[in-house]
Amino acid sequence: MRHRKGAKKTGLFDYIFKKKSDRLVGEYFKMLSGYTPVFTTYAGGVYEMDLTRTAINTFATHASKLKPEITGTALKHLERKLQFKPNAFMDTTKFIARVATILEVDHTAFIIPIEDQYGQLAGWYPILPQMCELIEYAGQVYVRYTFANGERACIEFERVGILTTHQYKDDLFGESNDTLKPTLQLINTTNEGIINAVKNSANIRFLAKIGNVLKPEDIKKERDRFTEENLSADNKSGMIIYDNKFSELKQVDSKAYTPDAQQMQQINESVCTHFGTNMDILQNKFNEETWNAYYEGKIEPFAIQLSLVMSNMAYTERELAHGNMITFSANRLQYASNNTKLQVSTQLFDRGLLNRNGVMDIWNMAHVEDGEKYYIRKEYTEVSELDKHNGNEKIIVMQGEKQKEAGEGKE
Repeated sequence: MRHRKGAKKTGLFDYIFKKKSDRLVGEYFKMLSGYTPVFTTYAGGVYEMDLTRTAINTFATHASKLKPEITGTALKHLERKLQFKPNAFMDTTKFIARVATILEVDHTAFIIPIEDQYGQLAGWYPILPQMCELIEYAGQVYVRYTFANGERACIEFERVGILTTHQYKDDLFGESNDTLKPTLQLINTTNEGIINAVKNSANIRFLAKIGNVLKPEDIKKERDRFTEENLSADNKSGMIIYDNKFSELKQVDSKAYTPDAQQMQQINESVCTHFGTNMDILQNKFNEETWNAYYEGKIEPFAIQLSLVMSNMAYTERELAHGNMITFSANRLQYASNNTKLQVSTQLFDRGLLNRNGVMDIWNMAHVEDGEKYYIRKEYTEVSELDKHNGNEKIIVMQGEKQKEAGEGKE
């Protein structure tokens, strides 16, 4: 690739922090808790274990299905960017999954606003700093980030989005995953035990008893000779022949090593409890009831917090007061049984509470033409046509706060 002479090289850091400043020298912002406002990433290897990574990735995968929407007229032009590509390097599913993953690992996730050349909001980016400090300079509170490559940058505190879980001691940041350390150590010990057991069962195949007294070096020679002559790939006869140097020769039965079931169950329950999940969710064997419980206890709180954080980042207090906000929602019926989907579709559609496209969303089908129109039971009359109804029966349709009456009815 050719670069123009004198052209400035840019990278991801420059893309995120266009107005970077790492020279701010100020005092740490004073916290009510007395803790120094410094956040560091957790180095306990929580993302390096198979079971814990599965729990984290499962949550991030399901959370990535959330659909972002902008309510109100302010920043409506950013809705398409929010729904498809919040920044130049991530689509929406990757963006949400990245935020969810960082939050699960570190219990604190940071989102930085991306600005265009005019200083206007143009996107969002989740960052993973090695350290974060809250400093006060000239009466202004800043967040100073230090990254693994040594780069540093400062940004005004009110412009940063911070998501937290397990927040107790610190006023701004979540706690670390230290409570999971004993379980992580147990997982590591169990995995090492399985590996060593498999190696030993694969290596030791015969037990030989020497008839005469031999020197240690002679024993080694005889073992190597016996292995080469009888246990190598060159022995195509299938027979083992040994002389009177060995008084007894037995084949060792290789048995598969099975970890203690109760211990493994305890590990699984400990990890699932910590991450608010269960093995059915992790193994994609959940039913409707299990999914609803997982959604309400895990996905929904994350969606609510993400909605509030990004709304506060994007809008002023005045804009928020006028109903402008960013929301993340999901089709909760996507894992419901067909019977439940059919009942919900029928009941809500017949009462004019759900249009045809809404029904298609429940069944994960494409929208149809004129699918935004609402219908009501009886003759399945279009809502906008109810006032033209000439029947004797009185029909009342509730659409939010609006009430329509059609025809002359009986009392």
